[in-house]
Amino acid sequence: MLIGNFSEWTMQNLIIRIVVSMFLGGIIGLDRGMKHRGAGTKTMTVVCLAATLVMLTEQYIQIYFPGLANMNRLAAQVISGVGFLGVGTIIISNHRVRGLTTAATLWASAAIGLAVGIGFIEGGVLITLVMLISLHVLPYVERFATRNSRYCNVIIDLEESRYLHVIIQDLKAAGITVDSMEISSSRIGDSISAYLILHTGKGMENTDIYEIITKSDKVESVDFL
Repeated sequence: MLIGNFSEWTMQNLIIRIVVSMFLGGIIGLDRGMKHRGAGTKTMTVVCLAATLVMLTEQYIQIYFPGLANMNRLAAQVISGVGFLGVGTIIISNHRVRGLTTAATLWASAAIGLAVGIGFIEGGVLITLVMLISLHVLPYVERFATRNSRYCNVIIDLEESRYLHVIIQDLKAAGITVDSMEISSSRIGDSISAYLILHTGKGMENTDIYEIITKSDKVESVDFL
């Protein structure tokens, strides 16, 4: 152990585990709260503390009721149960998925709480630090990769479905390849919504793609993802 043995069942270790769990859950929640995400300080702290209590209860059962102990059972229920909690934060609208990071952070907070609850404080602290670094650094890496990517996601709303073929031909003529396409039809009339993943040429901007698509007056809207 790097900073001590916290797995022993003593009152001092119990207090340390609970305090560390509250601290780590609070830090994760504060980071999400500052970004105005769905699950903030209170939610993350409660999830982390609850997971810690589950492992403390498991260890309590193992010590005082050894014949009934099963250290994997309750932990497995926490992992699956928090997954259902995270699903409530995920929203899908117009091919956009929001809340996945919040759901993953909730799940990770529960896992950290389980680690701290059983006395593996070093693991909980290290994962919290690495996770916070990832949440702050990776968006910059992702934005850099996106700016240099030749792939483009676009949603096109058309008044008539037959004009989609014309738009695709115009894109191909400009050197743009349609990598994949999903089409959803409207219940009213012949209008459709097409979700395209395009592979563009080097140096081509979204404005260039927009001009190609909007050549047809049947295009109702163009939305880049």
